Amino acid sequence: MQSVTRTDVEDFLFNEAELLDQWRLPEWLTLFTEDARYEVPCTDLPTDASSDTNLFYIADDRMRLGERVKRLMKRTAHAEFPHSKTSRIVGNVRIHARHADEIDVTSVFQTLRTKDGVTDLYFGTNKYRLALRDDGFRIREKRCLLGGEGLRPSGRISIVL
Repeated sequence: MQSVTRTDVEDFLFNEAELLDQWRLPEWLTLFTEDARYEVPCTDLPTDASSDTNLFYIADDRMRLGERVKRLMKRTAHAEFPHSKTSRIVGNVRIHARHADEIDVTSVFQTLRTKDGVTDLYFGTNKYRLALRDDGFRIREKRCLLGGEGLRPSGRISIVL
């Protein structure tokens, strides 16, 4: 993985989007490192806000993310059973910094979610720190920066962005 190209990163991010759209969440979870973080800050926070001192919609370490996946896959997850239908578009992929064993990447996203006759649009920027492994990439950090001014009136995110 010495010569990482944007195409390599795009293929990885497209695969991630496909896994999420197909509700293959346990498989999606394997894309993360054991020390991973997955965060969705509130829309009124600066992009570099810390989940240690601010309220986030989601601020999961790898263990909590695993528990989230287990809950979402159960029939008792009423907000997501039956599962929403989603369609993700990933674009404007950029590699910003290369370190010895990881890279910083951003991409824009649009996620359409349909459930119970209502279609919602979530859009924004994903900031990744990807670990470079012999067998490909792993997500060490993923931060979804929502582009809207807030969530729709229900005020919830019941899917993985």
